[in-house]
Amino acid sequence: MSRATAVPKPRPVLYPLRTVDTATVRYSALPNHRRRITIDHRPLAGITPAMLLDWFRNLGGTMSYGGRVIDRYLAWHPIDHVRWELARPAPTGGAGEGARFHMVEAFGGRPEYLVDEVARVEKLDETGIRLVLRVAGVIVFQLEHTWSAGADGAHYVTVMDLGTRRLSPVNRIVSGHFPEDKTRAWVKHNIEEVGQLEFLLPELARSGEAEPAQRA
Repeated sequence: MSRATAVPKPRPVLYPLRTVDTATVRYSALPNHRRRITIDHRPLAGITPAMLLDWFRNLGGTMSYGGRVIDRYLAWHPIDHVRWELARPAPTGGAGEGARFHMVEAFGGRPEYLVDEVARVEKLDETGIRLVLRVAGVIVFQLEHTWSAGADGAHYVTVMDLGTRRLSPVNRIVSGHFPEDKTRAWVKHNIEEVGQLEFLLPELARSGEAEPAQRA
């Protein structure tokens, strides 16, 4: 599931990184050796579902960060994010439903926790985004971010499913790519990157930056 990619030096961390204890995390063992990790994040103050949808629709853009203009994806997690590309536009263009995202990350900035994947966007609307990875037409990985408006800001929940419903041998292979230490490193990474949105999205709103076209 991963390919060899060099991990660059981290960028400055301008905003506080949330700690794992700011979220509620559940690890679930499902039938046929499937696994599910659910992260219920602390609300994102000042953030709305429309702002989150806009962020994901324009993830291939740039923004001002630390006095420089850099890729939004790199600002999103200045330590762990390596590269993002629109591997295939959506049928309607851009980063909508049906697009394919190429994402390269190294959890904790550690090369042994590198992931380099292309996933299909199966959902993207004001309620969330769902990314899936298929092998021979069968979903073996699914990552869903769901959000909604709340009194204290956006309520944001992340759910990662590892494995398929029917093929236990495949699920053992998939789980082998995400052992316990790497899974916990991903949980920390996800809590940190979601927390950064509380700072990045208002900054974009204040800057009034025009939305750039997605780069393929």
